[in-house]
Amino acid sequence: MIAALGAGVNAGVWYAFSTFVMAGLRRLPGTGGMSAMQSINVTAVRPPFMIAFMGTAGMCVFLAVRAGFSLGETWGVLTLVAAGSFLVGTIGLTAAVNMPLNDRLAALDAEDATNGRTWTDYVRVWTRANHLRALSSLASSALFTAAVVV
Repeated sequence: MIAALGAGVNAGVWYAFSTFVMAGLRRLPGTGGMSAMQSINVTAVRPPFMIAFMGTAGMCVFLAVRAGFSLGETWGVLTLVAAGSFLVGTIGLTAAVNMPLNDRLAALDAEDATNGRTWTDYVRVWTRANHLRALSSLASSALFTAAVVV
């Protein structure tokens, strides 16, 4: 149940970013959104969020190993798929897409108006990947819940 809640919290964070935070940042004049996102990316890497993010990942690894010994039971299969959904669709996508984009954004001067096109591209690609993170976290939460119920 803890993994289900953790995945649900992550889904909520990604959903908020996908549905209104990124749109709000995109609406800021000039490169104001870029500057705000650079600040968000710095403040995100703190215990309140990182515990939910990496703690859920740790639970997924533990539960995947445990479920691997119970694949003949429905809860084992559901748990393994739930863990895989979070580890691949949330952690993997974050490492492969969102973090590299964040690193490139951090290296830019938000005051330089010539970075406007880079910011527009960043928002488009980052948000698409974030939609997938939201869906995979939500699926993981639902599957972990189903595993508890069965």
